Amino acid sequence: MTKVNIAEAKAQFSRLVRKAMMGEEVIIARDNKPVLKLVPVEAPSTPRKPGTAKGRIWISPDFDETPEDFSDYR
Repeated sequence: MTKVNIAEAKAQFSRLVRKAMMGEEVIIARDNKPVLKLVPVEAPSTPRKPGTAKGRIWISPDFDETPEDFSDYR
């Protein structure tokens, strides 16, 4: 585990990112108190499936019409 203060993290950000990407836990602290943990983003466990919201979303028939009180803005 690597623990660094914010000022040091700013100066060595690329190195800390590399460490986190390799699986090492990186803790960023303020006044020696841990405030953040730098970890890599994990890919979603299952791929997205197109069409799963089919039938749940609708668009009003007058969606493209300009509201009456906006007639001055045409």
